[in-house]
Amino acid sequence: MTEAVKNRGWTVTFAGTGINLALGILYTWSIFQAAIKQSIEKGGEGAFNWQLSSISDPYAVCCLVFAFSMILAGKVQDKFGPRVTAFIGGILVGLGLFLTSQSNAYAMWVLGFGVLAGAGIGFGYSAATPPALKWFPGGKTGLIAGLVVAGFGLAPVYIAPLASYLVAVYGLQQAMLIFGVAFFIVVSLLSTLLVNPPPGYVPASLNPEGDKAKPVTAYADVPTSQVIRSSAFWKLWALFFIGSGAGLMVIGNVAGMAKASMGEAAFVAVAIMAVGNASGRIIAGVVSDAIGRHVTLAIFFGLQCINMILAIFVVGTQGAAALMIVLSATFIGFNYGTNLALFPAFAKGWWGLKSFGVNYGFLMTAWGIGGFAMTRVNSMLVAASGGSYTNSFILAAVLLGIGAVIALTLKKH
Repeated sequence: MTEAVKNRGWTVTFAGTGINLALGILYTWSIFQAAIKQSIEKGGEGAFNWQLSSISDPYAVCCLVFAFSMILAGKVQDKFGPRVTAFIGGILVGLGLFLTSQSNAYAMWVLGFGVLAGAGIGFGYSAATPPALKWFPGGKTGLIAGLVVAGFGLAPVYIAPLASYLVAVYGLQQAMLIFGVAFFIVVSLLSTLLVNPPPGYVPASLNPEGDKAKPVTAYADVPTSQVIRSSAFWKLWALFFIGSGAGLMVIGNVAGMAKASMGEAAFVAVAIMAVGNASGRIIAGVVSDAIGRHVTLAIFFGLQCINMILAIFVVGTQGAAALMIVLSATFIGFNYGTNLALFPAFAKGWWGLKSFGVNYGFLMTAWGIGGFAMTRVNSMLVAASGGSYTNSFILAAVLLGIGAVIALTLKKH
């Protein structure tokens, strides 16, 4: 292999990170939700006429569609490559956000943001990580996966303040149009940089001396039909459900949680939480490469359990200090982010790269169902308790505690 071919790995990695920086608009939903809620409460001509209990539905549907679309996207990527897959994602996201800009009807937002944008995010996201992983040896799996998916988590750092500005100046629907056009262009252009290694490519050894006693890790390519019949897959699926559901429940509502203490500056909590989300992905990747994935997963599940318990007192306290709200959201975002680095690394290490797109797509359904289920349960618990998040945090803490114990028992077979 030539030096130029070897260097494509970093180009692909950062192109994937850039695509995820656009697609991470999902994590900024709480900004849009706050604007919709304000419109509903204000009323009048042109206002959003939704039920408050349904205000999170476009976000919940987006999580669900995002996850399940990754199965189809994985097949497209395995057959046609990451460029085509990511380009389709750019088209779908742009079209979905365009539709939301043309109407304030509930059904149109569920279709536009939930279904179309959700599918587009799934296609783009699924095309970003696999080609990057294929360029690097097993010893860098956690790091590379963490870097690529960090873009998705980091996106609200710039999208949250930008969204708040655009909504204030141009209105919610015009803001969605601007995002739709911008993200279509960005994802489409960066998709041209995504490429798989040539046939027969073997990643360079991590050993600079080329010590043949330390060969490049070989992965058994396990077909999807065998993967989804294994108990290991379903144990991993259940853990992904818990970790993602608990995190997405908070991410989708963080602006609302912070609004009482921070007012119009609530977007700051969203942006800073994104820093935690992104850094958690990178740090978890590095730590898992060093001490093992199942131990790393157990540690971060345990920490997230503690975060949820502490959040009961932070969010539930009348007039809670803005700093405490931000810190709580940041730590929850950090531990949530670790999931998005660890689970693709599990999929590569256990089942290989040949069917990685489809295998990880099936595993990713846990992320979508977890996000959908926990978001809906949270909405019901908050409504039933008069606006309190206490029961939601308790439920999440219990599930995470159980998950931490299960993570220690993870085995490939």
